[in-house]
Amino acid sequence: MSARTNKPHEIVERALAMSRADGCVVIADEHSTANLRWAGNALTTNGVTRGRTLTVVATVDGTQGTASGVVSRSAVTADELESLVRAAEAAARGAGPAEDAQPLVTGVPESPDFTEPPMETTSAVFTDFAPALGESFARARAGGRELYGFANHELVSTYVGTSTGLRLRHDQPSGTLELNAKSPDRMRSAWAGHSTRDFKDVDPAALDAELAQRLAWARRRVELPAGRYETLLPPTAVADLLIYQMWSSTARDATEGRTVFSRPGGGTRVGERLSPLPLTLRSDPDEPGLETAPFVIARASGDDASVFDNGLPLKTTEWIGDGELRHLTTTRHSAALTGLPLAPSIGNLILDGGTDRSLEEMVADTRRGLLLTCLWYIREVDPATLLLTGLTRDGVYRVENGEVTGEVNNFRFNESPVDVLGRAAEAGRTEKTLPREWSDWFTRAAMPALRVPDFNMSSVSQGV
Repeated sequence: MSARTNKPHEIVERALAMSRADGCVVIADEHSTANLRWAGNALTTNGVTRGRTLTVVATVDGTQGTASGVVSRSAVTADELESLVRAAEAAARGAGPAEDAQPLVTGVPESPDFTEPPMETTSAVFTDFAPALGESFARARAGGRELYGFANHELVSTYVGTSTGLRLRHDQPSGTLELNAKSPDRMRSAWAGHSTRDFKDVDPAALDAELAQRLAWARRRVELPAGRYETLLPPTAVADLLIYQMWSSTARDATEGRTVFSRPGGGTRVGERLSPLPLTLRSDPDEPGLETAPFVIARASGDDASVFDNGLPLKTTEWIGDGELRHLTTTRHSAALTGLPLAPSIGNLILDGGTDRSLEEMVADTRRGLLLTCLWYIREVDPATLLLTGLTRDGVYRVENGEVTGEVNNFRFNESPVDVLGRAAEAGRTEKTLPREWSDWFTRAAMPALRVPDFNMSSVSQGV
């Protein structure tokens, strides 16, 4: 009998019962996905998939300290379950003491639905979306443009059980829509994206109208040289920059002098003002529309996570408050090591700028500048300053006297997100957004547009 025919909580219990380690954590992830793809104003493929991944963390207390072994496998059968547990134990016994070793978490109340079947997505999630998309195809066809893209919905039910008695469960829906419009000669292209939990808040007609406007702007083409330009970064671009900043904000690295958050001469920049604007960067497991796991789920240890922290409750954390750096990411181990408060990673990110101004209003107040669509191919150049490089894509537009007057060439940029926050002159209204570059790893974000007076377009790019 395959593991897929057993209930996930039963698999967790069986694995824990088989364990001979001093401590054990078992994580069962039940995956289901549904997707649609389209090209040239017509659906091309659709499908639904199911799967399970099982992770076993074994801990062994030795004379030198506690070691951990972690093994993850997909499609584990009942006959293979014991070999998975034994492999994790062997990995622990063969490893040296784990630097992040802590007692396994205790005392967290059991999830009331721990023994319930996993939630699953189906093609029914597109019941309202698909007909509206079809209507957008017709409008695009009539308007002389072609729509390409995909919609993906994933639902992951995660069951966490430990030898210390934790029995926790979290259901995480995640949906993404990426829509690209092209002119028939393929010389003009525009992109829009949307993140969603259930596709009930997605309006293909509104996105298509936005893309049609951008293609119309692109009928006039202006070539500009590299340089520093007043630039309006839309929420998706801000999200891509700040997600990378979050990934680079571990307390230990900062304490050891390796990051942009290290204080010259020692210590960290916690308490230092990073922006003149009253910006608040936070994560909240209960943020409406961006809900995420309310406890730590760590399938591996690293700079920002520890397998020993599995099940640790999460709460709202202000990373930046009123422009001031408040927290860096810590595990229980790195918090003790650095003396900073415990602040584990959380699966969403929200930047509040304190205003309700729309991007359109910000454009109207721009005398001369650039309006971006999105960023991509972002890579780190210098961790000490968090200098990033990347490219603009699918539309950079020239703004003159409050109006978009045409499309300009793409650029390569060189900027640090921390410096961008420090130089930003204005923040707009915070709204849910899809980070284009990181959408395979991080979808739950809400950001404002930012006005940066001197964004560094370091060279001209031939990309589209």
